[in-house]
Amino acid sequence: MCALGAEAKQSARVYFTGGATAVLNGWRATTIDVDLKIVPEQDRLLRAIPRLKEELQINVELAAPDDFIPELPGWEERSTFVQQERRLTFCHYDYYAQVLSKLERGHAQDVADVEEMLRRGLIDRQRLLDLFTAIEPHLYHFPAIDPPTFRRAVVAFVESADADSDSS
Repeated sequence: MCALGAEAKQSARVYFTGGATAVLNGWRATTIDVDLKIVPEQDRLLRAIPRLKEELQINVELAAPDDFIPELPGWEERSTFVQQERRLTFCHYDYYAQVLSKLERGHAQDVADVEEMLRRGLIDRQRLLDLFTAIEPHLYHFPAIDPPTFRRAVVAFVESADADSDSS
């Protein structure tokens, strides 16, 4: 964050997602890469990333949930502040968008992250379902997604989370 902040000549927001969110929130010790989104994109920052990757010996990917699923309404307002470094404001990309993109992929680590976000109270089951319903009509923009399979994954997660809370 410090190194990228030192490169910024204009204000922007940098959104962390995936493993970076998990590490910064403390439920994972490491991540393979730092996934981020810069808004607005700035050539200076984008050009600095390859050099910073080498200097810091980290992998950085420009990736965010809206690269894989439709953008959720209100995602920017739900993105939580992490830190300010000079002209850059660092935030976690909206947890609901992260959860939905992880449920769509369905990898074991993704599911574990989703369960941890729920356990930590970062998401609400009903709000998750409502937001999925809001983007569902736009899934055709992402031909790799099978809408019925995605819906089943979201509903199954919400129902299993409901069952878990009923049994506790």
